[in-house]
Amino acid sequence: MNWADLHIALVGPLPPPAGGMANQTRQLAELLRGEGASVDIVQVNAPYRPVWVGGLKGVRAVFRLLPYLATLWRRCGTADLVHVMANSGWSWHLFAAPAVWVAVLRGKPVVVNYRGGEADAFLQRAGGAVRATMRRTAGLLLPSGFLLEVFSRHGMAGRVVPNIVDLARFQPAPERGNDAPHLVVARNLEPIYGIDLALRAFARIAQALPGARLSVAGSGPLAPALMQLAGQLGIADQVRFTGRLDRDQMAALYRDADLSINPSHVDNMPNSVLESLASGVPVVSTRVGGVPYIVEHERTAMLVPPDDAEAMAAAALRVLTDRALAHQLRVAGLAEVRRYRWEVVKAELLAAYEDALGPVRPAPDPV
Repeated sequence: MNWADLHIALVGPLPPPAGGMANQTRQLAELLRGEGASVDIVQVNAPYRPVWVGGLKGVRAVFRLLPYLATLWRRCGTADLVHVMANSGWSWHLFAAPAVWVAVLRGKPVVVNYRGGEADAFLQRAGGAVRATMRRTAGLLLPSGFLLEVFSRHGMAGRVVPNIVDLARFQPAPERGNDAPHLVVARNLEPIYGIDLALRAFARIAQALPGARLSVAGSGPLAPALMQLAGQLGIADQVRFTGRLDRDQMAALYRDADLSINPSHVDNMPNSVLESLASGVPVVSTRVGGVPYIVEHERTAMLVPPDDAEAMAAAALRVLTDRALAHQLRVAGLAEVRRYRWEVVKAELLAAYEDALGPVRPAPDPV
């Protein structure tokens, strides 16, 4: 099968906001089109029409859902294959599951590309409904061995098709020693991502390295509380809340960083970790969810227990004060992240599409 033979309806979110799945949806569409495939995006987070509807909690979902379903019906009608980017919670029930059933009604094969570190808890609550929908699909694509195990425990088999890292955009800067190190956290400002833990760890780091500074790249409902916490910890002058950055801005931020911190409580395959590795930035991360499936402690990253600011600070200080260790992590991380480049992942994705579409029938002999 050639990419140019494929007409794909890709269902998922798009930036803004520029979250992990939104970025992956946009990037996948760009890469598939670059291979010659025809791609129609069905956006699950399209802007509200009219704009003022966005302020009407409780009913605004209807104003988004009805146009979404209409677009989905049209796009599925012309596609050869439907590729659904899926997540847990209401995102599954409102957007992913309807996409599967619309594809079924239109007689089109559909693959579900599920991501999200909260899958196990979600499947414990809604596993029956998810299994009923998944039985109508042609495949379950998962970005990590972690989610493969989670879904297996809930009676659903899948295959691993990893996240894709744009190695042309995320590139390392020259190595440098830095007595005033720059640390980066690139996660949404939401409870599951533990930004408060990063601030508490940084307060300890700043005591040992007074010139250190921290950039927190992301947006979310906890922004005011986190800014207040930075003030209470006495680090407000050393912490910059950048807000949400686009891809090029994030790449530039990583190139200016000496260390990347991932403090999350729940995780699957965080793009921030992979992009840090691709940028040659050593990573200190909590040992949660799928993170140990993509990095190895003291080889490609430093892993610490969750909710332990002291351990996170100690690991960060080891990297920042031991140039040999930092160099080792940088070199091993750059080698490891090559597994996630498009040239590798596209073969696995094409195989999944071929299996979903079934055997190719030979062309009839000319008369």
